[in-house]
Amino acid sequence: MKILEDGICSISSIKASGYREGKYGVTILYHENSTAAAVFTTNKVYAAPIDITRKHLEDGNISAVIVNSGNANCYTKEDGIKKGLELAQLVADDLSIPLEDVAVASTGVIGRQMPMDIIKPVAIESLGRLGNSRQHASDAANAILTTDTVTKECAVEASLNDGTVFRVAGMCKGSGMIAPNMGTMLGFITTNLKINKNTLQEALRESVKKSFNMVVVDGDESTNDTVLVMSTNEIEAEIDENFQEALDYVCISLAKQIAKDGEGAKKFMEVVCEGAKSLDDAILVSKSVVSSSLVKTALAGADPNWGRIISAMGYSGVDFDPDNVSISIGSGNETVVIVDKGDVKTYSNPEQLEKAEELMGKKDIVITVNLHDGDASTTAYGCDLTYDYVRINAEYTT
Repeated sequence: MKILEDGICSISSIKASGYREGKYGVTILYHENSTAAAVFTTNKVYAAPIDITRKHLEDGNISAVIVNSGNANCYTKEDGIKKGLELAQLVADDLSIPLEDVAVASTGVIGRQMPMDIIKPVAIESLGRLGNSRQHASDAANAILTTDTVTKECAVEASLNDGTVFRVAGMCKGSGMIAPNMGTMLGFITTNLKINKNTLQEALRESVKKSFNMVVVDGDESTNDTVLVMSTNEIEAEIDENFQEALDYVCISLAKQIAKDGEGAKKFMEVVCEGAKSLDDAILVSKSVVSSSLVKTALAGADPNWGRIISAMGYSGVDFDPDNVSISIGSGNETVVIVDKGDVKTYSNPEQLEKAEELMGKKDIVITVNLHDGDASTTAYGCDLTYDYVRINAEYTT
């Protein structure tokens, strides 16, 4: 697999643009008659754009996506639907495509009506900038940001078993309100392989399960979460497991970038659960640890308080033997075993605890827990919980 540097525009037929004025930005992606699939938030309170996009994706085809930042267009009732459709119609008219071929997504403050007098001129400007280049990809990735501090992009080139070369490229935004089942994140992925909508939908669900659904920043699940994939249908070949692998790679890379850019975050955390009876058990345990506010604050303070880890495992809902658990803390090529099948190593060797404290002070930390109960394993992604997180969210709408 080859890593590409042109972001979403690594697919040469995709046109992208992004334009921002202050906190309001608009990104547009365009490729006529693309096959498409999407997954959305499971929050019962969901935004107007999700309602629109679900309906427009019923036939599995779209030609364009318009995304605005600065306003979530959520809890805005019928006016929200009308304004979302107004943005979609703007794109449809400009690109001479049916309204039903335009997907819509939004991110920003909940419960405020869309300021169309501001957003429409930004959308018009963005429409006039569509193109395919590194700069177009960067502009598109930037215009969707809210409290993010960096853009998040990934693109790869890979081959099917028959030698057919294809590409998968994506971008996303997300920094706060990130929780299992996705959370305040928008993700947009493209591929040039020809794939039918059912296969594309299933592949996306599989990738999201391993990636975006394994990210926890603060435990709050947003109202606007959307991950959408577009196939430009340019390359016809027999789809095999290599496409899933490439899609997984892009989604996991983007998910990690979200965790590293968590609001106020200083450290990135991976929680690996090994030796579980089932994948579902491994997911529950790893998510429970990565979601724990006590584990996240311990990470912020470089405190190797493994008691918080075993506690979070205990309330995960998974049946396991606490006296048979192993826990280790690592960073880079160094790892310290804290508990080995129930035997607490730091009791007899205080130097182990000192080494763990040193590793917890690193920027990237891996916590590995082994239930010694089966062969299933998985990884969850998260970050520390800092004073800056409270400050950012305390001042979010003021």
